[in-house]
Amino acid sequence: MKKIVVLTGAGMSVESGLKTFRDADGLWENYPVQQVATHDGWLRNPTLVTEFYNMLRRKCLDTQPNEGHRLVAALEKYYDVTVVTQNVDNLHEAAGSTHVIHLHGELMKVCSSIDPYDPRYIQELTPENPEVTPGTKAGDGSLLRPHIVFFQEAVPMIEVAADACTKADIFIIIGTSLVVYPAAGLLHYVPRKAPIYLIDPGDVRVGATEGFEHLKMGASEGMRKLFAKLVP
Repeated sequence: MKKIVVLTGAGMSVESGLKTFRDADGLWENYPVQQVATHDGWLRNPTLVTEFYNMLRRKCLDTQPNEGHRLVAALEKYYDVTVVTQNVDNLHEAAGSTHVIHLHGELMKVCSSIDPYDPRYIQELTPENPEVTPGTKAGDGSLLRPHIVFFQEAVPMIEVAADACTKADIFIIIGTSLVVYPAAGLLHYVPRKAPIYLIDPGDVRVGATEGFEHLKMGASEGMRKLFAKLVP
């Protein structure tokens, strides 16, 4: 079975009603990134950061996977599919994707602030109880923090994602500007013989030319066209 690796960014979830961070009306217009998405911001005001991600979880729970998510999941009937996402929402899983690598963490999880990747202290929140009371402690006595990779922090799943990319027979990019590293660098791990499809309505600079196709449209429309091409 041929392997497809799908790299998704914020544009993947826009049609589900989740704002991107960087667009003009994005989340960071109201919440400066330095305050809510950096390690220094967490150390400076953990209560503000905790409440910000409580708000994001409430928004996320009001959303549903869009057709683009569902079509990515449907590819699993015909291909070995790995999704590498820069998104912290769980819409790929909700749509049915079974192998999802979250580069930047997962919104519905919280963890130790001493060692965010100690599995003993990672907790998954539920739709019934999606909020964390500021000051709540993890099992190791540290403050419970969002299981999110903040700016200034390493991206521990990048090596796992890069390894998946080296095995791709087909590489699909959806809804990302390819300006955020290290995720943007994953393109360099894709075998030269693998065709690359980019689905994004904007202009995205990609070094690849041979075997590269840009579907200049949103996630759902682009996936409809690509699905018809990939599935006989």
